[in-house]
Amino acid sequence: MTKVLIPLAQGCEELEAVTVIDILRRAGIQVITAGLEPGPVRASRGTALVPDTTLDDALQDDFDMIALPGGMPGAKHLKNDHRVTGVLQKMAAGGKYIAAICAAPMALHAAGLLEGKRATSFPGVLDALPGTHQYSDERVVIDGHIVTSKGPGTAMDFALALVELLAGKSVREQVESELQR
Repeated sequence: MTKVLIPLAQGCEELEAVTVIDILRRAGIQVITAGLEPGPVRASRGTALVPDTTLDDALQDDFDMIALPGGMPGAKHLKNDHRVTGVLQKMAAGGKYIAAICAAPMALHAAGLLEGKRATSFPGVLDALPGTHQYSDERVVIDGHIVTSKGPGTAMDFALALVELLAGKSVREQVESELQR
């Protein structure tokens, strides 16, 4: 079964986290949410999210994709966590999918994964950072195994794009039809 890791940091954007978790699970994809530290995660709008496990425990397993929700200060916590940087680099080296939305692409940038890539983010995040990445204003950008998206308003498009990459177009269409989109 396809398995996706979603690290949850204090101050993450709940709309992005929950939308991606929900849509991937509707597609029959195994999703493991992992808190950077033990206990509930207080999201950016005050919603308490209860991760399945801790990041330390989750990193004992292998994943087909890692998906980072944005939000502030959640994205900064992801960017500054050496375990997140390490798993991002390991998954990139293994040709696995890496996805980030809103401000979370800053973690991909910090890990050196956006050099020469097209990517998007919440306005003012990636377009303000140095490097050879090419900022795009598209809602979802896929460049090789890197997937990025703009923010809470694009979370559904982002999640459905991830379903299509992991499970195929027919599964995406089935999930999407049940959402009455």
